[in-house]
Amino acid sequence: MQTRALGKTGLELPILSFGASSLGQEFRSVQLDEALQSVRVALDSGLNFIDTSPFYGRGMSEVLLGIALRGVPRDNYTLCTKLGRYDLGHFDFSAKRVAESVDVSLHRLGTDHLDIILCHDIEFVPMQQIVNETIPALRKIQQAGKVRFIGFSGYPQKIFRFICDQIDVDCVLSYNQYTLQNTRFLDESVPYLKSKGVGVMNAGPFSARLLTNAPLPPWLKEPEAVKAAAREAAALCMKRGSNIAQLALQFSCAHPDIATTVAGSANPANIRQWAKWLAEPLDQQLLHDVLQIFAPVHNIGHAEGLPENN
Repeated sequence: MQTRALGKTGLELPILSFGASSLGQEFRSVQLDEALQSVRVALDSGLNFIDTSPFYGRGMSEVLLGIALRGVPRDNYTLCTKLGRYDLGHFDFSAKRVAESVDVSLHRLGTDHLDIILCHDIEFVPMQQIVNETIPALRKIQQAGKVRFIGFSGYPQKIFRFICDQIDVDCVLSYNQYTLQNTRFLDESVPYLKSKGVGVMNAGPFSARLLTNAPLPPWLKEPEAVKAAAREAAALCMKRGSNIAQLALQFSCAHPDIATTVAGSANPANIRQWAKWLAEPLDQQLLHDVLQIFAPVHNIGHAEGLPENN
């Protein structure tokens, strides 16, 4: 698996990383052996950067991940979890909860340190708290040796400049906004982040199943015009003997300024397939034609979190 540097951290991350949200049964019921095997297959396939959160399965993802990693040498993988979001509407970015959350995550994951910790979905709270309280609290935990690098994650592009104009962070994670249909993260934020030496991570190459052949979930927030374009693009890929998910994955992982792209599944066969796809050349003609389909809806997304944070 090809790797890229994450900003100034010194970390080298695989261009495709393993997202452990599915271990928390966020999207479907998962069998225990399937969940544990998916982690081992990810590591065997070179996806040795693992991203999770106490929000995923309300702790279940971290617990199962900790079990799956038992016996795996700690230097064989790079581990990221998050804090601040604990349920759909439960957010707590206070300094007190920061300290508690890190210790709970360390216990669940069965490790004495985290490589990266991110403030999770900060657009749902008044973001000045992240600057004034949360990140300073994390720096103290970093100095204590429990965390190597700190950052934040979210959906609206406004959040990246709001935080990084005021305080230093090591890395950030954006989701669903560097895809075949939506490249706002690259267009609006990545050059700025790169100029500040902030490590850049992307998640959601399939944009919540939009860029797959799977039925679109009812909770998908994209406008109908975006969904229609995605169905048209998927049909074109199928007609050409390809799979839109393959094109989507290859596209998201290809950009040299994005250290890694996080994709999640508790299905070991999916993970093997992703690694195989990345070893294949990107079909440039198919990419061109699919981007043409998406051109009328390019960068159309949705609002997330508090209105003032969008």
